Amino acid sequence: MSTPLEAEQTQVEPIGAELGAEDKPWQAIVWNDPVNLMSYVTYVFQKLFGYSRDHATKLMLDVHHKGKAVVSWGTKEKVEGDVAKLHAAGLWATMQQAP
Repeated sequence: MSTPLEAEQTQVEPIGAELGAEDKPWQAIVWNDPVNLMSYVTYVFQKLFGYSRDHATKLMLDVHHKGKAVVSWGTKEKVEGDVAKLHAAGLWATMQQAP
């Protein structure tokens, strides 16, 4: 039989508390740059992510007017791959965990 002090020492944090930050999805963010044409950025979004022309144009305009846009999300590994593809296409992209 354990004393109240021993019982308190053996309690563990709930699993959800430990996994909270790790469970959040990751985001690929494309940043505005002075190099790439808007038409090229739209084209890259369509080719890499299969977005419609309208959706790719909306994202490109967010990059142009707001300075950045979230263009993909998912697991850390998936987003790392997306960022690598964006870099290979000459776009400035980073990744971060969703807020």
